Amino acid sequence: MSPSEVRAAVSNGIPPPAVLDLPYPDKPEVITANVLKLTELAPNPRVKLIFSNLISKLHEFVAETNITTDEWMSTIDFLTRTGQTCTPLRQEFILLSDVLGVSALVDALNNPPVANATESSVLGPFFTEDAPDVPLGGSIASEGKGEYMYVEGRVLASSGKPVPGAVIETWETDDKGYYDTQYTERPAPDCRGRLRTDEEGKFGYRAIVPVAYPIPGDGPVGELLLTLGRHNIRPNHLHVMIDAPGFRKLTTSLYPEGDAFLSSDAVFGVKRSLVVKLTEVDDEAEARKRGFQKGTKFKLLRHDFIILTVEESAAARAERIGASSA
Repeated sequence: MSPSEVRAAVSNGIPPPAVLDLPYPDKPEVITANVLKLTELAPNPRVKLIFSNLISKLHEFVAETNITTDEWMSTIDFLTRTGQTCTPLRQEFILLSDVLGVSALVDALNNPPVANATESSVLGPFFTEDAPDVPLGGSIASEGKGEYMYVEGRVLASSGKPVPGAVIETWETDDKGYYDTQYTERPAPDCRGRLRTDEEGKFGYRAIVPVAYPIPGDGPVGELLLTLGRHNIRPNHLHVMIDAPGFRKLTTSLYPEGDAFLSSDAVFGVKRSLVVKLTEVDDEAEARKRGFQKGTKFKLLRHDFIILTVEESAAARAERIGASSA
């Protein structure tokens, strides 16, 4: 094979560190110490902090559990297959982060509860950027996707003032427990939409009653849950993301009460304040007034969302960090 046929690695141009006295890594503890010394060379202080902690904890884990070579190679294989499972419409790494509780932990640390503000929840792996625009009172779901539900409420600032023009992204599964991206054929986005609040901060749209569903179990994350003896079910929920100028983007979900999986959500996304009540309406005139095409019944979900300004959110996070480091 000639040199022209080789995909050669090249130096990144960084010379060996002249200021560090690095002993040969003849012992396990020297390996860890040397990696941490080299990490000190990182020019960005935040990067240095993150990787110093990551390396310390990872090496500590490996040493304390006496990981075998076979176990570590299995881990590498697992992570490799996790990456290979990802597509533009399926994010297996987000799913891995979710089932390990990391997504929920990062979300909780970055969005501490503030007074009466709506609490956040995990994004999940099924958000897409192509949701269609839906007028107020319109439907995010095509006909026949499930039991009718009407969602209405207001978007308010913490002061109680309405937030007009807030962009609401909302998505959910159909009555079979599938997101539109899970179907082999996806002619158009369904059970998802984008709308804006009116001048009084009000919104309303037609949807369907969400159902509990299994997160994908045909990939590496599904294998992991079986290994751990854990179920892969998420309780029924409606995703909502709200964005408005001057406010911190809110990513949350609403969880109708009564679901058996609320307290053991596979991705740890449920918070008590996000569990909501659905009211059953049996009135044909009211159903037609709200745009439902058939029958007399629908479920009504009324909920106001209270969002924080960028400054309020930053202050809450700074207060939490200060309290945790005290």
